[in-house]
Amino acid sequence: MSTWFITGCSTGLGRALAEAVLQRGDSAAITARDAGQLEDLAKAHPGTALALTLDVTDDQQVTTAIRQAEGTFGRIDVLVNNAGYGYRAAVEEGDPADVRRLFATNFFAPVALTKAVLPGMRARRAGTIVNISSIGALRCPPGSGYYAASKAALEAVSGSLRKEAEPLGINVIVVEPGGFRTDFAGRSLTQSATPISDYADTAGQRRKENDDAHGTEPGDPAKAANAIIQAVTASRPPSFLLLGADAVATATEVLGAWRAEIDQWRELSTSTGYDD
Repeated sequence: MSTWFITGCSTGLGRALAEAVLQRGDSAAITARDAGQLEDLAKAHPGTALALTLDVTDDQQVTTAIRQAEGTFGRIDVLVNNAGYGYRAAVEEGDPADVRRLFATNFFAPVALTKAVLPGMRARRAGTIVNISSIGALRCPPGSGYYAASKAALEAVSGSLRKEAEPLGINVIVVEPGGFRTDFAGRSLTQSATPISDYADTAGQRRKENDDAHGTEPGDPAKAANAIIQAVTASRPPSFLLLGADAVATATEVLGAWRAEIDQWRELSTSTGYDD
């Protein structure tokens, strides 16, 4: 059986994944900013669940948590960088401090956790890193530019890491969920303090007070968790996994539009070389 290290397990996809991993008999270090929220899982799975307090933006806590997990279970086979949150603001509205906090959680923290587990994975020539992104990284909806950027950055570093780590036996999977019935668009969602009226019809439509999608999302977190497990345990894991029919439809539309625009501007694009 494998040992997992999963961040952001208090609610939503992280919670569903922790439950599914433990129910199948694997070991798991399950983390949250308040480990008390995970006591029920730890008590239900004595010996295989290790509940840890972890603020993923605290480098010392990251180091300590990884050491505790490796000390308890001997190794970490699968790291799932799930902890993250949304931030809605028109680009002009974005507060610099808010944006720095967002990137600290959604980008720099997964990088730090990845770097912490890689030495052990390299030594064993085995392991899997799962980075939870979002279909927003492709869709770039108005009002979510900073969130989409944080996830796009995570996807880019994952792509390079995959090319570096696969020859060492380490898999890297980017997961892009669509809308799932979690706390993402509810309590966890943040936004700029002061909206600008000129953006009322674009970014403003997605502010929390105007968005009634929370609680009606089509995705089931339990099914998403099982899909992630299937991908991780596949004989040839994917490098990129969409979750949700809405994510598949959006990706198909966006990539199709990109291809059409590439074709439309191909002649100009290719006209920039030196004339022989």
